[in-house]
Amino acid sequence: TTTTTTTTTTTTNNNTKRKSILFFWAEWHAPSNIGGPFDTVVKMLAQQQEENNSEEKVQFYSVLAEESPKLSRKHNVTTVPTLLFINSDGTILDRIDGGEDVASVTQYYSKLVNHAASSNNENQSTSHQAETKTTPQQTLDKRLQSLVTSSPIMLFQKGTPNAPRCGFSRQAIEMLTSSKVSFGYFDILEDDEVRQGLKAYSDWPTYPQLYVRGELVGGLDIMKEMMEEEGGLVEQLELEEFVTRDDDGATAAIDATAAKEEEPPMEEKKEEKSLDDKLKQLINRHRVMLFMKGIPSSPRCGFSRQIVEILDSFDASYDAFDILEDDEVRQGLKVYSDWPTFPQLYVEGDLIGGLDIVNEMVEGGDMEELLKG
Repeated sequence: TTTTTTTTTTTTNNNTKRKSILFFWAEWHAPSNIGGPFDTVVKMLAQQQEENNSEEKVQFYSVLAEESPKLSRKHNVTTVPTLLFINSDGTILDRIDGGEDVASVTQYYSKLVNHAASSNNENQSTSHQAETKTTPQQTLDKRLQSLVTSSPIMLFQKGTPNAPRCGFSRQAIEMLTSSKVSFGYFDILEDDEVRQGLKAYSDWPTYPQLYVRGELVGGLDIMKEMMEEEGGLVEQLELEEFVTRDDDGATAAIDATAAKEEEPPMEEKKEEKSLDDKLKQLINRHRVMLFMKGIPSSPRCGFSRQIVEILDSFDASYDAFDILEDDEVRQGLKVYSDWPTFPQLYVEGDLIGGLDIVNEMVEGGDMEELLKG
């Protein structure tokens, strides 16, 4: 669902009272480029809206940022992707500026849709309200239905994908991430009504809960069983259309660069990042970043397992990178950090050290303060 820049400007300035999402992207930025994860989730939401025949539709606009300088300046777009979630009165309810949190797109979209519904209900006449008379439970059920169908793959969890707040949620996120599927999420710790209501709605008493195409799949145990089957979650749940194609995005970015050889300054910006840049970006991907063998839910060496147990014992929010999956990172980080072994723990981009250092800090009482910041 892509419109021209002219149409976008007209629509956002007129009085049509339509909710809208502006998606600013760039050809050289693989995650937002055609086929990238941000592009994929925006298209999925638009398609799902059409298939559901929603009474009040949200209008989606895809804007090539560098070719729309006036619109980019108007909305203070300085990075890609940038997504604006705009209410019918023109106010911006939420915005995303850069980053890699694709799942938040779905959550902000759901918030925009629900805001639309609540605004319309407030403007209905008293006589119409008397005719419809919905009970609180009916209202909650309608909201829950909207949430479970707000993304083709929807995870209800504790915390966010970047900062899960329980081990079970972390494991569920890792399974979806390792399957390379784009998914939406809802943090049930932020809304107790949803947290309690969904248990009855789904007749499932625990979290996380995974929904696919509006239907409950189950919790962590069910996901683990499916992961062990042939083809994993993707084949067991027929999720092939939702797999994000990182390689395709990279190819598109390279092709776009080649097509603009007459502009050397732009071409230089599109050159592949050096290894040091890649390592620096990884180290700063989360405030607390662990480079380990395996993943937190399945460590592949005793030292990595111990450091995960220490972080979990402090209920710390952290991200992890499996160095066994990328030998370039594994070897390069030893030189970059001047630290020859793994695991390696970083906080706010600074190397703390390995398991021995972490154990010393735990014994000295310094670890909790470091992790909590």
